[in-house]
Amino acid sequence: MEKERIKLLLLLPADAIHRFKVGNFKKSLRYAPITLTYLAALIPKDLDIDLKLLDEGNESINSINFEPDLVAISVMTGTSSRAYTLADNYRKKGVKVVMGGVHPTLLPDEAALHADTVVVGFAERSFPQLLIDFQKGKMKKFYIDREQMPLNKIPIPRRDLLNKKDYITINTIIATRGCPNRCKFCVVPYVWNKKYFRRPINDIINEIKTLEGNHVVFIDVNLLEDDNYTRELLTALIPLKKYWFGLSTIKALLNKAIMNLVIKSGCKGLLIGFESVTNKSLISLNKGFNNVAKYANMMKILHDNGIRVNGTFLFGADADDKSVFEETVKFVDRIKIDLPRFSVFTPYPGTPIFKELEKQDRIIEYDWAMYDVEHVVFKPKLMSPKELEEGLHWAWKETYSIKSIFKRITGTTSILGVILLTNLGYKYYANKLPKYNKFIMTQE
Repeated sequence: MEKERIKLLLLLPADAIHRFKVGNFKKSLRYAPITLTYLAALIPKDLDIDLKLLDEGNESINSINFEPDLVAISVMTGTSSRAYTLADNYRKKGVKVVMGGVHPTLLPDEAALHADTVVVGFAERSFPQLLIDFQKGKMKKFYIDREQMPLNKIPIPRRDLLNKKDYITINTIIATRGCPNRCKFCVVPYVWNKKYFRRPINDIINEIKTLEGNHVVFIDVNLLEDDNYTRELLTALIPLKKYWFGLSTIKALLNKAIMNLVIKSGCKGLLIGFESVTNKSLISLNKGFNNVAKYANMMKILHDNGIRVNGTFLFGADADDKSVFEETVKFVDRIKIDLPRFSVFTPYPGTPIFKELEKQDRIIEYDWAMYDVEHVVFKPKLMSPKELEEGLHWAWKETYSIKSIFKRITGTTSILGVILLTNLGYKYYANKLPKYNKFIMTQE
């Protein structure tokens, strides 16, 4: 007897800001996330699958004509409320729902209230097996795998399933997973079991060679963490003569040998976690390895070599008072960060810092839709929640005033047109952010 074809929807939900097209990454400025294409690559080749990918940041779920048998949803904390609504609606229609990702890994029992199956931890072994079990009618409630499959065995994402017009690029790739640091605000160590994984360099280079165009975007959360691995990777990139973009910590770039290789290997843009302009706040965030005194010189070296910087800053550390907003905005202008980004300290549920703040009666919000790092969900130590929220909004608006934009982007070797366009995109976001209150954020 021939097995029936499975209609499978792989779904990446978006929060209200990005779903309603008010996010800082409009269609033309977003690079393709790797989650859906990676899950698609994990589907066993002997299964007969009718597959649909849906990224809600680009496409409305109401616009598709697809009736799935099974829906697999990748869930972050900030999108979990939306994911639960979508899952509940599908289950009411008799459609089976699978959930995995950051939030279900941290809170599997909560996710299980809205899903037939929950994937906890890594998906490389669990996802193919649950598809086989689904076909047999024997799908389990939980698939738990906390041990990373050797990274020389992971598949290449199915980029062929994407519409290139939906993204600024689909050339996204990973070289590493996890992070060995313990920054207080970060959820990564608890999702990746406090480990740092590295792909074989040859595998990365071979995958890059399959990509069209002259650029590649590394979406690793901490690409340059391991000095020896970083040297080998960057050296291997040089002969490819491709431009690359990625994420880095400051400590990696303070290593002169690494910085030289970053430049020689074709880097054109970095997202760097500055987090704070005061050492006391960095120490309170467990990120004391950042060195504020060296920020300006590092930025000059990057700019002198045509490397643009998306710099991230976080407000609400225990050492932050109300002066932090003006100090940060002035600092950002002075050292000419091309594209600054601001957020508030967000203690994610299921992490030690959330439990610590909960014991101190400092958690003030339990609707996960507000956990998007742009809304205040706890009581800061040296200011009120309202003062933190108002300071965040002021910093965004002030930094993306026309005066500040031109102060930051003139006099550098950055490509003026590109930087101006992205700054204007963030200006739009900065002006709209205050309107996204709880009522709108929790609209499903």
